[in-house]
Amino acid sequence: MNKFIVHGPTRLRGEVEISGAKNAVVAILPATLLVDGVSHIENVPRISDVRIIMDILRSLGAEVEWQDNVLTVDSRRITSCEVDYKYAKKLRASYYFMGSLLGRCGKAVVALPGGCALGARPIDQHIKTFKGLGAEVRIEHGSVYCTSASLNSTHIYFDVVSVGATINAMLGACKAKGLTILENVAKEPHIVDVANFLNAMGANISGAGTDVIKIRGVARLGGGSYAVIPDQIEAGTFMMAAAATRGDVLVRNVIPKHMECISGKLREMNVGVEEFDDSIRVFVDRPLQNARVKTMPYPGFPTDMQPQTAVLMATVEGTGSIKESIWESRFRYTEELKRMGADITVSGETATINGGAKLTGAPVKACDLRAGAAMIIAGLVANGRTEIEEIEYIERGYEDIVRKFNALGANIERVTED
Repeated sequence: MNKFIVHGPTRLRGEVEISGAKNAVVAILPATLLVDGVSHIENVPRISDVRIIMDILRSLGAEVEWQDNVLTVDSRRITSCEVDYKYAKKLRASYYFMGSLLGRCGKAVVALPGGCALGARPIDQHIKTFKGLGAEVRIEHGSVYCTSASLNSTHIYFDVVSVGATINAMLGACKAKGLTILENVAKEPHIVDVANFLNAMGANISGAGTDVIKIRGVARLGGGSYAVIPDQIEAGTFMMAAAATRGDVLVRNVIPKHMECISGKLREMNVGVEEFDDSIRVFVDRPLQNARVKTMPYPGFPTDMQPQTAVLMATVEGTGSIKESIWESRFRYTEELKRMGADITVSGETATINGGAKLTGAPVKACDLRAGAAMIIAGLVANGRTEIEEIEYIERGYEDIVRKFNALGANIERVTED
């Protein structure tokens, strides 16, 4: 069993370099299957989700090489169009192979995906898109089967804003004949990044980051190089950690525009935030005040940042609240924070946090990727020793997280126990 041992309290100080965006790269790598050539992807974070996708690509016949933070994918000789359950069960992003394989081969067989247990995450909007493009879709024996002799353009209005369905629609429509129009799409930075990657390889996509995306199908995508954007959520995690520990941290290699929803909430809580061209300084030099947060699709406050924000709120005098509008099971981590002394009450979609409690170290677990990051922040704030189990969730999305925190003055160990 692998654990993180966090010794607190700690006041974080120094500089931290943010890695490439996990949510972008787990879609860009499946998208390389659409490329009739070699793709060189730079700024790829060394996380377990990327290693799983590499295994999937190799199982499909692609050649994959990883040197430093550059991942090279040669997808010219694909030999299979089926993603086995042994891979799909490990990460949600495996569903991006539906769109990329359908666009590449006219056929895709992908086991229903796994990942963090955050609640019901249906793929009905994905299926709606594939059918609109002219594919036949059925679900049998735990897998999604998509087939089409020829993909054609379509006009889709998504019933709900869905990041995954928006990306899968772009992947499936890249080589479809004609002009595909997608409305009520998600606008997250990593959606824009996937569109930019596809365009760099020869696709014709416009409007990513707005409410309407237009994709004019092309016959072929060639090879090339592309650099993944910085990780918005990793940057936000270190920003929250700096505030919660009352520290002073310069977060480097970020796009400040992507961080506005998080920076704005920190400023509302009296946290000092200074923006530079590609970095943000977060510091505390005055008493903080609690706040209200409601998670929303981008450009609203991200659901992936609410567990980390709850830890900050638990350290601030007064009452704060978080309303979760994306995933119904996202508050499971609050029981772990209660073990450390936090005063949190969950009622339906809302968590009420009575701040100012003195947290103490305790054995806890990472319920999911972002909840695990929140447990690290809580351990940095708490008095004493915090043991975090099930850290495989954390390592799915954060590169060298122990090294990065320790470089800021934290005392965290990664240990293996029987």
